[in-house]
Amino acid sequence: MSDAANGARVPQVLAQPSAGFEHPAAEVPRAAQPVAPAAPANLPTPVATPILITNARALTLLMGKRPRRGDDLAELSILPRADVLIENGKISGVMPSPSALRDLPKPGLRVIDANGDVLMPGLIDCHTHACWAGSRIDEWEQKLAGASYLDILKRGGGIMSTVNAVRKASQAELTNLLLERLFKMLENGTTTIEVKSGYGLSTHDEIKMLRAIHDAAPKFPGTIIATALLGHALDPAEGREDFIRKTIHETLAAVSSEFPKMAIDAYCETAAWSPGECQELFDAAITRDHPIRVHTDQFNSLGMTSTAALRGYMSVDHLEAVTPAQVEALGKSGTAGVLLPVCGFHLDGRYAPARALASAGTILAIASNLNPGSAPCYSMQFVIQLAVRNLGLSVGEAISASTVNAAHVLGMGDRGVIGPGQRADLVLLKTSDERELAYEVGLNHTRMVIVGGRVVRER
Repeated sequence: MSDAANGARVPQVLAQPSAGFEHPAAEVPRAAQPVAPAAPANLPTPVATPILITNARALTLLMGKRPRRGDDLAELSILPRADVLIENGKISGVMPSPSALRDLPKPGLRVIDANGDVLMPGLIDCHTHACWAGSRIDEWEQKLAGASYLDILKRGGGIMSTVNAVRKASQAELTNLLLERLFKMLENGTTTIEVKSGYGLSTHDEIKMLRAIHDAAPKFPGTIIATALLGHALDPAEGREDFIRKTIHETLAAVSSEFPKMAIDAYCETAAWSPGECQELFDAAITRDHPIRVHTDQFNSLGMTSTAALRGYMSVDHLEAVTPAQVEALGKSGTAGVLLPVCGFHLDGRYAPARALASAGTILAIASNLNPGSAPCYSMQFVIQLAVRNLGLSVGEAISASTVNAAHVLGMGDRGVIGPGQRADLVLLKTSDERELAYEVGLNHTRMVIVGGRVVRER
């Protein structure tokens, strides 16, 4: 397949390291600061062996502004044959193959011949609820048999069954369950994962969830970014007004004290938090210097998308019910739209209007929304496959939305592209045609996963 046929502009020379030259570290925006530490402070960081990947079809995603929007969203900036040098956990050189990178004296250098296979940035899942306990598979079977959501609620199902299981679980149990899921995601090439709280609904249990997420970080090769989803469900055991007040004035204060500057999230929907309640929570969070994300327009359009765009929140997530006026407002803003197609696949066949959002200039990202109720999905590869089929994105747009733009949503300026100074989170696929990633459904296309310059999965 020619690159002209794929619509890709081909960069000529991306980088050539010279003696004594060090590439400056990429600037990381403020929103990235809540990332939990990647290793315990009392342990030395092992030195990564230098790696040279040769003969790779490299999807560099270097051309165009970051984040990608408009026509740039589909641009993968492909080098048909490339050599990529990795040193000290970062990419230090990218050149057309064969290159001078092969002649550099590097003690202990490991050479990996890609043999024409696709090398791309590690996949980034910027919206998950991967920390939970219990199971919802029984209620899924009830739904398949015709039970309504209200029927399931009467039988003790729904989100409160997950809340009750999380409350009963210990912090260590939550950490272990989370790690099992994270490693499943890593197997599928996801190297950076956002994980929300939100199944505690009390100060004690929200803090327990966030601590469990924090405790998982040093045991996971990739990067975990925690988000405090404080405005999620409403606890039926408490009066609405009392629950809202306690969340804003007690739970938020506790989270802010222990996890400063962590992103705060809420679910704005008719059966959850109202726009006014969300705004009260967000105003209080902003005074404490927290960035804001919001679940909005999943079933009903309540106006929160326009408010988020006007106020410059980090992202609006879902958007299945977004209106044309809100699409226009979002496209003119710096707020990203995070689309979650697994919900439509698993629940009701409803999908966000991705083509309209892209045409309006929206910063688009896609994510798994991994959770036990509406999106039991561990594979960002499958999310790409759904995005192409059901959101109407091109393969290039879906790849950009799950790498460079997803990194932007999380405030991570050091990943999402293959370029000098970037963190060496990479996936080598078992194909020489990146379109296979979207075309073949249900396969794990990864041949190798590299995280922070280390090979962590090899097949």
